[in-house]
Amino acid sequence: MDTEEFLPPVTASFAAAVGPDADEVVREMDARADREGFPTVGPAVGGWLRLLARAVDAERVFEFGSGFGYSAYWVAPALPTDGELVLTEVDADELADAREYLARGGYADRAVFEAGDALATVERYEGPFDLVLLDHEKERYAEAFEAVREKVPIGGIVCADNAMTAGPIEFDALRELVAGESDIDTTDATHGIAEYLETVRTDPAFETTLLPLGEGLAVSIRTG
Repeated sequence: MDTEEFLPPVTASFAAAVGPDADEVVREMDARADREGFPTVGPAVGGWLRLLARAVDAERVFEFGSGFGYSAYWVAPALPTDGELVLTEVDADELADAREYLARGGYADRAVFEAGDALATVERYEGPFDLVLLDHEKERYAEAFEAVREKVPIGGIVCADNAMTAGPIEFDALRELVAGESDIDTTDATHGIAEYLETVRTDPAFETTLLPLGEGLAVSIRTG
């Protein structure tokens, strides 16, 4: 199931048209994603991530799972030249491609490329991080939030991609879990997203809403 079953396809294309223009590198990355069936946030959500980074005057960003650098490339222009954008990825080849893409865009000066497990990596970093993106193993989202929670300042934002759908996520089961049902037979990824949403929704220091574009982006701002 994908978000075309919730929103007409024209919505995403129109959102992308209204948002920031894609440059040559983004167009190449989009073509690669289409060709390889590689999951990215897409240009509509990419534009939102850049806007959120600008809205909080982000200086430091941390990504749990970066792939070949698609979301990082969208966020990078919002950071100052002395800012820091930490990309994490277990696939060394994808991380090397991310380094090349960001260098071509002129953003290598603010990017740090960390090979390996994102949860292990974040433990080595001091805060604050003004914007955090979760886009790795869905069953580890809640764990990642707990690992980075105290490194997000008041006014900082945590975004979680695939908050509605992705290959292993069963949306009907996810809805039931979010509504409070507990005895649901579904995938680990679906349980992981439900656990994450419950974690951030009940955290008194964060306020959460859902952006229903792409595969669903949960946006949580630290308020206290």
